[in-house]
Amino acid sequence: MSVDDTNESAFPLAGDAYLDPGMSLRDYFAAKAMHAFLIRSYPITAPDEVVADAAYETADAMMKAIGADK
Repeated sequence: MSVDDTNESAFPLAGDAYLDPGMSLRDYFAAKAMHAFLIRSYPITAPDEVVADAAYETADAMMKAIGADK
């Protein structure tokens, strides 16, 4: 997991976000997008890297839509 200052956590540990910042919001969005791609197209024929790239492109668009892409 990568953490950067422009990407808030989706699930920080209550009371101690420094020690356990949780999953980044971008990673959460990408996981949801990947899940949607996989259940829609199962069995998927695209290489894993293509699916992951598409999931992060979707996550980046979602981050932009909510103004968290700065």
